[in-house]
Amino acid sequence: MTGAANRLSPLRTQASLHALSRLLLSDYTPQSVLQRIVDLVQQSMPAGAEVSITLIRGDHPTTAAFTGPLAEQLDETQYQLGHGPCLEAAIGGLLIVIPDVRTETRWPAYVPALLQRGALSALAAPLPAPYVAAGLNVYARTAEAFTADDRSALVQFAGYAAAVQTNMDALQDARDLAEHLQKALASRAVIEQAKGILMERHKLTAEQAFRMLADTSMRINRKVRDLAEDLVHTGELVFAVPDHRPPRRSEA
Repeated sequence: MTGAANRLSPLRTQASLHALSRLLLSDYTPQSVLQRIVDLVQQSMPAGAEVSITLIRGDHPTTAAFTGPLAEQLDETQYQLGHGPCLEAAIGGLLIVIPDVRTETRWPAYVPALLQRGALSALAAPLPAPYVAAGLNVYARTAEAFTADDRSALVQFAGYAAAVQTNMDALQDARDLAEHLQKALASRAVIEQAKGILMERHKLTAEQAFRMLADTSMRINRKVRDLAEDLVHTGELVFAVPDHRPPRRSEA
């Protein structure tokens, strides 16, 4: 049975890597794509293993996605202690292997948490992403749970995950920019409508109409866009500043 499982492991890995490479990022949010990654990694690891992704932005590590409470709790314990295999992998850029927690000596303050929660082996691989330190972590409840194929698979997944994360960050930046531009265009449109109302009502130039909106905005501490929306919807500009029309020339 073990031999059959070992033969199937590379097949599961290739299937999961193929699925990861075909992700259509526009269908995902940053959170959901990371969750999809850990779910695919879990499918390639030994049965019962739990997977997580650690992201470190600035000096603050977080578990961005996980497949079960064991992974989440063991990650969080490392963040509280300030050290552990997933942090060392993410920051140091090295594959970390814990074959048997019971003989592990590198993190004496962290090992009791592994034992207490029933984790006896672990892997952590760095994500080679250019703008964020990150690690892909796997925990198992049996000692010597991970084969050489499992370690190799995790490194491959980390490479794919880094590319997905980098592309997702770029996509999110583009989404944010598009949203900001859309809001800016909407603001400009309503401001232009409001200027048109003031120009018609008070016989102002475009510059004078905008100045009326801007001065009112400063006086009552409201955004120009909000004032413009009120004017368009209600026909009223409250707390308006004195008339900006140029003085009439006295007739000879």
